[in-house]
Amino acid sequence: MESVRLDPETLLAAYGQGVFPMADRDGVVRWYSADPRGILPLDKFHVPRTLRGVLRGGRFEVRINTDFQGVMRGCMESRKDGTWINLELIEAYHKLHEQGHAHSVEAWQAGELAGGLYGVSFGGAFFGESMFHRRTDASKVALVHLVRRLRERGFMLLDTQATTEHLRRFGCIEIPAEEYMSLLRSAIVKYRTFYP
Repeated sequence: MESVRLDPETLLAAYGQGVFPMADRDGVVRWYSADPRGILPLDKFHVPRTLRGVLRGGRFEVRINTDFQGVMRGCMESRKDGTWINLELIEAYHKLHEQGHAHSVEAWQAGELAGGLYGVSFGGAFFGESMFHRRTDASKVALVHLVRRLRERGFMLLDTQATTEHLRRFGCIEIPAEEYMSLLRSAIVKYRTFYP
């Protein structure tokens, strides 16, 4: 079976309709949605106490968009039980990155990429795609910096697609797809810039 079209225009149109691509175990990329949908309310984001100490300690240098493909590859390689990211998706999101719509938040330590996350910005919405770490707390530090940036720049929606135990510790919740679509429609018509 042939994969879906993944040019930047098609990807953005899909995100605007609440749909995202994932690679199945057979390597074919298909469109997906979720009901209920995971979001991380920006005004209720919670930083666990132990992580506050890590942030104060300055163990990681946080960078934006310096190794986008490295972050995607890190996310792909970190999944022992299979992954929804393949080389076709890395190529597609790199093109989106070159157009200024896909971004990485990276945690560096001793000159090496220790962890990070990537996602897509569209209007006032940010669609978190995946995160990984090679050093303890690296991806959590990247997440805190992502939320800070989204708040500072007036974003309205941080979409996590689904919830996990890990994300729930930060305040992630599930909402019905109908409510999500209402938030999405309000967010994507805003003019916001993630980077620079």
